[in-house]
Amino acid sequence: MNIEINRTFDLLDHLVTNYPKDDILAGKVNGEWVRYSSHDYYKFAHFLAYGFLSMGLKRGDHVVTISNNCPEWNFVDMALSMTGIIHCPVYPTLATDNYLHIFNHSEAKLILVSNNILLKRIQPALQQMENAPEVYTMNAIEGEKRILEILKLGIANRENLIQDLEELKRDIKPTDCASLIYTSGTTGLPKGVMLSHRNICSNFLAHSKVQPLDSRHKVLSFLPLNHVYERSMNYHWQYLGISIYYAENMGTIARDLADVQVDGFCAVPRVIETFFDKFYSAGKDMKGFTKTIYDLAFKHGYHFDYSRQKFNFWWQLNQIFFDKMVYSKWREKIGGKRLIIITGGSKIQPRMIRLFGAAGLGIFEGYGLSETSPVIAVNDPKRKRCKIGTVGPILEGVEVKFADDGEILTRGPHVMMGYYKDPETTKEVIDEDGWFHTGDVGILENGKYLKITDRKKDIFKLSAGKYVAPQVIENKLSESEYVDQCIVIGENEKTVSAIISPNFNTLHYWALKHHLHYRDNAALIALPETQKKIKSIIDEYNKAFAPHEQIKQFRLVTEEWTTNNGLLSPTLKVRRNVLMVKYKDLIAEIYNHEESSKGGLFSAFRSIEFPTIKFPKLGE
Repeated sequence: MNIEINRTFDLLDHLVTNYPKDDILAGKVNGEWVRYSSHDYYKFAHFLAYGFLSMGLKRGDHVVTISNNCPEWNFVDMALSMTGIIHCPVYPTLATDNYLHIFNHSEAKLILVSNNILLKRIQPALQQMENAPEVYTMNAIEGEKRILEILKLGIANRENLIQDLEELKRDIKPTDCASLIYTSGTTGLPKGVMLSHRNICSNFLAHSKVQPLDSRHKVLSFLPLNHVYERSMNYHWQYLGISIYYAENMGTIARDLADVQVDGFCAVPRVIETFFDKFYSAGKDMKGFTKTIYDLAFKHGYHFDYSRQKFNFWWQLNQIFFDKMVYSKWREKIGGKRLIIITGGSKIQPRMIRLFGAAGLGIFEGYGLSETSPVIAVNDPKRKRCKIGTVGPILEGVEVKFADDGEILTRGPHVMMGYYKDPETTKEVIDEDGWFHTGDVGILENGKYLKITDRKKDIFKLSAGKYVAPQVIENKLSESEYVDQCIVIGENEKTVSAIISPNFNTLHYWALKHHLHYRDNAALIALPETQKKIKSIIDEYNKAFAPHEQIKQFRLVTEEWTTNNGLLSPTLKVRRNVLMVKYKDLIAEIYNHEESSKGGLFSAFRSIEFPTIKFPKLGE
């Protein structure tokens, strides 16, 4: 039966009518999977809705949730949606000043928090508030009010509120605000992005058409549901009747994948890189013929392309061999199935897409922002419209054009209502004709595939007046297995330089192979041999850039860049400004000594396309 999806809560009727499954949602409790049927989902969402109304919450009020991924998050989300209460899901890893800002700015009437760790994390902010909102917990915590009380209150008042809730549901319009999403941001306080039902629904209905999974399949969810990317994908999966299993935590992803034997998941590049490191590390202790086969499987995978393999007989013959000998063993570690993996949030290395694609772990990159609900473009495996190195075709119903400086502009039903309580900033990003200015620079390859080249605000000018797009250089350099993270610097300086956080797993293996002795990571990166190795890698990648873009100097650092130390945003983007402050002395050292290297480290070479780049052999 066709049920029109105009408001997010319309998904509940759609599910019970078309996909009455026993495991539409599942989460772990004490190490065991607890599954909820479509009817359970419908029932608990309605009981909580009655409970919220019984508490005196009204349409237009704001409720903040701070929670790990779990089925209960969905019960709350749908209950708020159908009552017209605006859901404000918030990252569980923010600093106190950000929590304080969000609680005050949103004028939250209620905060729902999942566990005692998160409760303690927000208490310093609550203590600074004059009129702190009530707090309820999802887990049982001694002395704290629990969401179970709201559920029981709803059950007790159900008969009195059935008619009221149905009238509310009928009265909610697609153009009404459904959610307030506070951007993670790399600088400044978070902004509240107002998304309507129409924004959210138009977007997930459009991107549900691009991947081949259906109601026979299961997925694992582990990216934070408070981010609109994972949230929109959860709606997408629910619309298609796909069962969603929530990982116990970020450390159990591989185990949960194997346990549930899922067919797909969403990821960010850092997650893919973790899997890559594990696959790569597995070959370190191999010897002889086995080692040779394992290394050749990587080299073979780096030549994979979604659009050409069926025309290449020899590639297919090698593919069958390497799949039997290597790739199938990788899949066995994570459930045994061929997977659909959607990735976004930041640039992923093309070589990883190629290798994983060859291994039957298809990675399909997309692009969007919180302000665009979020998807603007995504690679489309269902209709075989994929191009590695791009974020895919423009999504159906989405308009895109480019400003004179290359900035990507977009317009359509996916563009946010605006920033909450901030009409001036809204006007800065949405022009009079309704075009949202993304701040990203890009091009359209082959007239169809969107490619992101840089952030407009990150492009800088050298002292000689030449412009440099740092992300292009960073993305290329990060293709090396020796580089974990890096930033390119040089604004108002004569030359370009880089600060590099190495991949120490790879570096340790290389040092062991070359019989190098060192006390710790600081001593390792200071070794002349290490400096020479990294220089040779930069030298190779510099060939792809114009003379003024080439990295002339670099410094290695021992710190891993993570969300915990504040060097990555909650969406795992590099916090460039924070890193610039952290390494200001290092940057000063680089440019104070720049003149000592007359002529620079490298010379100019012709530009080359990605497929012709020679990657270092494993173990070099």
